Amino acid sequence: MGNNFEARILLEPGELPKEWVNILPDLPTPMTPLVSPMDGKPVPFEMACAIFPKECVLQEVSTDPIIPIPKDLREIFARTYRPTPLHRALGLEKELGIEGDDIKIFYKNESVSPTGSHKPNTAIAQAYYAKKEGVEELVTETGAGQWGSGLSFGCNLFGVKCVVYMVRASFHQKPGRKILMRAFNAEVHASPSRFTESGKKFYEKDPEHPGSLGIAISEAVEHSLRSDKARYSLGSVVNFVLLHQTIVGQETKIQLEKVGAKPDVLIGCMGGGSNFGGFIIPFVRDKLNGTLSDLEIIGVEPKACPSVCKGQYRWDYGDTAKQAPILKMHTLGHNFIPSPIHAGGLRYHGIAPIISNLYNNKIIDAVMHHQTEIIEVGLLFAKAEGILPAPETAHAVKEAMVQALKAKENGEKKTIVFNFSGHGFFDLSAYKEYMTGDLKDYELPSEEIEKALNDPEMPTVDESALFPPS
Repeated sequence: MGNNFEARILLEPGELPKEWVNILPDLPTPMTPLVSPMDGKPVPFEMACAIFPKECVLQEVSTDPIIPIPKDLREIFARTYRPTPLHRALGLEKELGIEGDDIKIFYKNESVSPTGSHKPNTAIAQAYYAKKEGVEELVTETGAGQWGSGLSFGCNLFGVKCVVYMVRASFHQKPGRKILMRAFNAEVHASPSRFTESGKKFYEKDPEHPGSLGIAISEAVEHSLRSDKARYSLGSVVNFVLLHQTIVGQETKIQLEKVGAKPDVLIGCMGGGSNFGGFIIPFVRDKLNGTLSDLEIIGVEPKACPSVCKGQYRWDYGDTAKQAPILKMHTLGHNFIPSPIHAGGLRYHGIAPIISNLYNNKIIDAVMHHQTEIIEVGLLFAKAEGILPAPETAHAVKEAMVQALKAKENGEKKTIVFNFSGHGFFDLSAYKEYMTGDLKDYELPSEEIEKALNDPEMPTVDESALFPPS
């Protein structure tokens, strides 16, 4: 049996990180900029500031290795839910028959936030900067509802109006998320909706269209551009979001050091890349500088939406209506409409350019799993550890189990750490469908991927113009 003092590793509010870790200066190859869909050139600073809060735009392109977290923002984090605990998964280890200290499993518990996931880490920061800038309204999209809940909470803290376009499949699957968002005074619409031109063309053809994050992003961007007092808020993908999330990985490093543990494997689920990126980036810097050169880092996707495992690394629109910036990322194509799996937060057609850069340079690995095995693992984890994971989070749980059993079979000593990005208390319909035998697996056919990626509307960008010779 592992040492009981490792079961729940806490930090004091005074140990809360004072900076965010910016990985851009450390990347093996230069980070590509956001590109305007209008002319194929880098998005001008003024245009970016018309979409996002100005401070977030500055952080997006910063080359400073660390960026200070404002003192009053740290005080808000400390007052509400940070630092979050790191747990030794003793119950899960027992279920897997790996009791002892040769193989250890730890998880960083981000489900203790007021909205049950990691999303407030950037939501509070974005609402804070918006309020300081005089922005009166933040508009966003959400897949499973975790991001919409996080931004609703953040906006409510600062008296900023919040409008959320929620992917219709999740809007129906997760009514609890709608209630939570509205409890924080947010306005919530099923996407595609009749309230934007981007949504209307889908809604009028099919009022029950399941939607996609690409469509919801289009609606949110269009809505935000109606007023100079409104801004668009993004919960994943872009650099500044992953930057804000590095508070997770930094706390994890301190907590592991408290019990003398050195990670061998880091695992997180991947949708747009926010929880995974924020968890791994502080460790990626150590891997790149040789401090943790043997560290294995694994991102986990659903087989229904494998943008990294089966997509292409290329330029693509961030949204379906081609209003948001173009990014170089692993993508399934901006017109891709995913199957209505319960892991709604993992249904984006692309992934963060930072994650794509790391994967393309073989710094991280990626795997994928089916929906039914994910939900089955979620139930096992609930019985073993007492927390029901969100379907997204259960992807990380599944891979942590795979890695632990592989280490056991090979007689290896391993310390495995994963990010428990959120609880599943609003996802009970997924577990109900599994229990009743109604849950289905979806695996994206190769022909659908090829069709989306061969779309004549896929953008082309002249990279030589973005990186002129010095």
